Amino acid sequence: MNSGADALGLLPELFLLAGAVIALLAGSFVARDRQWISRGIAVVALTASAVAAALAYASVSFSAAPPAGSMAESMGGSMAGSLSVYDGSYLLDGGTAAGRLIVVVSALLVICLGVDELRGTARESETYALILLASLGAVVLSGAADLLVLAVGFLLASIPLYALIGIGGTKAGAEAALKTYLLGALFGILLLLGVTVLYAVAGTTSYAGLRGGLATAAPAVVGVGLVGVLAGLMFKAGAVPGHFWVPDAAEGAGTAAAAFATTVPKIGGFLAAYRLLEIMPGTVRWPLLIALLSVLTMTLGNLAAYTQTNPRRLLGWSTVSQAGYLLMPVAVAGSVPLALPSLVVFLAGYAVSNLAAFAVIGAYPDRRELRAYEGLAAARPRHAVALAVALLSLVGTPPTAVFLGKLTVFTAAWDGDFWWLTVAAAVNTVISLFYYLRWLAPAFRAASPDSPGAGDFTPQPWAGRTAVAGAVLILVVGIGAGLAWAAVAVPLPG
Repeated sequence: MNSGADALGLLPELFLLAGAVIALLAGSFVARDRQWISRGIAVVALTASAVAAALAYASVSFSAAPPAGSMAESMGGSMAGSLSVYDGSYLLDGGTAAGRLIVVVSALLVICLGVDELRGTARESETYALILLASLGAVVLSGAADLLVLAVGFLLASIPLYALIGIGGTKAGAEAALKTYLLGALFGILLLLGVTVLYAVAGTTSYAGLRGGLATAAPAVVGVGLVGVLAGLMFKAGAVPGHFWVPDAAEGAGTAAAAFATTVPKIGGFLAAYRLLEIMPGTVRWPLLIALLSVLTMTLGNLAAYTQTNPRRLLGWSTVSQAGYLLMPVAVAGSVPLALPSLVVFLAGYAVSNLAAFAVIGAYPDRRELRAYEGLAAARPRHAVALAVALLSLVGTPPTAVFLGKLTVFTAAWDGDFWWLTVAAAVNTVISLFYYLRWLAPAFRAASPDSPGAGDFTPQPWAGRTAVAGAVLILVVGIGAGLAWAAVAVPLPG
């Protein structure tokens, strides 16, 4: 591609960047009670990015096969038929298109659920700019096909996130931001160290060149480099061993920031890990490492969630457990055709489900205990139903969005001969149902006299509407994706 075509291929990313800059500048020149202008700019930028991403994927899908010797052809597998820009450093294919769309839709939902919380605050326009910049970083991670681009995407997704978590100015938010920053700095150093090692042994940072260069390198050295890069990506994905910041961010940050931090970074982190592992040589036993991380992550997240009485912190540990399930298709990257589609389906279902649950929290921001939701079904039945749909979707109950995601990632792991991983995930799914019910049961129970905030369910309007819209989207995505999956007759075991 020439430079003009390269820039056109990155049009969705350019819309996000331009939106962030314009929203920040607009917020500097308008009164505080007119900061909705920056919100409108952010929404327009995200919408334009989604449209451009859809058009870009359509043009790639209907284009001719990649030329001989191109990066897309050399990588093969799920990358076949894709196009690359800027000398093969950024890939335009189904994975990138899915990452772009899921990130953009998630960011739009975050802005909607945060309208009540952010309206008229001192840092409203800055918050929208940070959301756009962090979203841009997640998108760059999802399409990176070069180690240097991967490092840039990691930093772009991380630095705005630190500010976003602490922008509310509260003591808990500052503590969460500091913890996230320190862990991000540590795992960022490990990622850069891994990039350095892989470049040293392969002689290139391009994924197309890494495939051949690492195949003849010493497995121990390749393993050291790979572990370093994966450590950084696990921080971004909120998985073991980089998960420590997640529950604190979920509890201490503002509702919109917490919803964003526990959702959007995962999208870029998992897609980036998938792409990197897909080209790793078989001389390193990375599938077993990822499978073990998957079991540790989902088990730790589920067990830690059991003791939580704060709904925000419960969702924080829930997002850690969900990262464990998302690692299952990553463990079979490149060896099972179903791996990438299942990862994308799960990411989409998880994103909308997690954001719908946070929208319920945003509708009632002062309720900091699970018991405080007693009487919700009687007072606000639509919000109670939205909460039930969101939490049951996170469990993987049909016909919600996560159900098909779990079904496909379980199938991908089984097809990749990780039967024990599938069994462990199924057991963890059953375990997770109990702590989600600890939140649902009070919501559908009559309020007791000593219940915190009993009888006072006056919602924040935008967050309440977003919760209901999210629940509808969960069912639409779940039923629609299920019908589409049945139509293409994907074979399932048994």
